[in-house]
Amino acid sequence: MSTSAVRELYAAEEPDYAVPPGNTILEFLEEASMTQREFALRAGLSAKHLNQLVKGTVSLSPDVAERLENVTGIKARFWNRLEADYQSTKKRLREARDPALFGAWCKTLPIRELIKRGQVPEEPSDKVSRWEQLLAFFGVSSLDAWTELYEKPAAAFRQTKAFEAKVGSVAAWLRLGEVAAQEIACDPFDKRNLQAELPKLRALTILPPEQFEPELVKTCARHGVAVVFVKEITGSRACGATRWISPHKAIVQLSLRYKTDDQFWFTVFHELGHVLMHGKQDVLVEAARSSDAEEPREVEANQFARDLLIPPDEAKRLDSLRSLASVRSFAREIGIAPGIVVGRLHHEKKWPHSWGNDLKQRFELVEEPV
Repeated sequence: MSTSAVRELYAAEEPDYAVPPGNTILEFLEEASMTQREFALRAGLSAKHLNQLVKGTVSLSPDVAERLENVTGIKARFWNRLEADYQSTKKRLREARDPALFGAWCKTLPIRELIKRGQVPEEPSDKVSRWEQLLAFFGVSSLDAWTELYEKPAAAFRQTKAFEAKVGSVAAWLRLGEVAAQEIACDPFDKRNLQAELPKLRALTILPPEQFEPELVKTCARHGVAVVFVKEITGSRACGATRWISPHKAIVQLSLRYKTDDQFWFTVFHELGHVLMHGKQDVLVEAARSSDAEEPREVEANQFARDLLIPPDEAKRLDSLRSLASVRSFAREIGIAPGIVVGRLHHEKKWPHSWGNDLKQRFELVEEPV
């Protein structure tokens, strides 16, 4: 018995998500190894406008479509079609949103702070518009996607590290790190060469922020790690985080929640320890050393940072340090900032916390204007 080579096709279901034209812009940026800042300059757009296009919070006008054609070589009619499809799908999805679920979700998020930081527009502020703005900010099309990508890691952090943290605030802070990382062009991840750079990165601890920050970012980017500084969102209580946004690019996110150089550098190398030792599927958020408990990956990352900053052979001499002068001399000899030595002495209760704080340098995270 013969069978027909032609089979009946069934109409595909309508998608349950809307894809802004900005997704295609991001794909172009990744393929061209171009930052949003450079793309905006080439297209004659403000950085803010381009960022809003990427998030889908402003419409892609015919004029902008022409500009995109000039930069990307992709015809303006293609960009116009993407925008029309996006708006049509958004309209359909808005009619299907569950007000109860979305209303409860919005109450968990730091909306006013996101507005203040320019990540969510002030207007329109009606419920439906606000839902769309927040979905666009997180780069997701549904609450299910948001739960999987942001709520679960944030909830795990709250349960195991800092129970007083707010899940919505942690999720928003993590997303801000991803947005910031999009601006950092990275070479593909290179574990061996990143490992080889660790002594150079350790030597940065003696430099002031205006010198160490660009060098830290540049060196890590050269080996596939985007180091981003994102001020803490109220209620997040996170000082650092590590995750992978592709198999070839990791993010190390720092909040400077603890503003002294000993805490800062410990967090830097703790996060790099995660990058070098742990899985690419993990999202790891950190509070402080004292709250890392017994989680194996945290213990390993703590050991990595501790031994890198003050190698075990040198750490044997810590008991002999009895004065600020001896700390300065020891730090100079092993090539790190004296505040790091004081922090280690405090952490191991070799010195009371009232001693030596003048040797710690204090940092303040300065955000760029939106």
